[in-house]
Amino acid sequence: MKIILLKDVKKQGKKGDILNVKDGYGTFLINRKEAVLATQNSVDRLNKEKEEKEIQEKENIKECEEIKKKLENLKISFKVKTGSSDKVFGSISPKQIVEELKKLGYDIDKKQIKIDSSLSTLGYHNVLVELHKSVIATLKVELTK
Repeated sequence: MKIILLKDVKKQGKKGDILNVKDGYGTFLINRKEAVLATQNSVDRLNKEKEEKEIQEKENIKECEEIKKKLENLKISFKVKTGSSDKVFGSISPKQIVEELKKLGYDIDKKQIKIDSSLSTLGYHNVLVELHKSVIATLKVELTK
């Protein structure tokens, strides 16, 4: 029996996979609403959904590329308190960077900010912003007294 998976099924396949399974197991998956019978109509619908998803993904990547260009031309400054010998008290967190970006009109989640080492010294730092799996922007962050 040929079926199309509607959900990820452990040790069988991922959503959208077309599998050849025994009749009893196929009926079991269909009854649990985890699969549908692979007819010509359902295969065509699956292919159409995959094409639409691909087009949507390409548009999303294009939008992320535009945001990347804007972010890479941007410089964010933070005034921090320093002690003797210009040692910074604390450090700048991804949350603070996100708040500054929101003030500038960018809607970025703090999970998208990737900081290699803590921002706890004066000067310029490069911070990675993962807009998409394949689109990563470099943001310049400056710490001043």
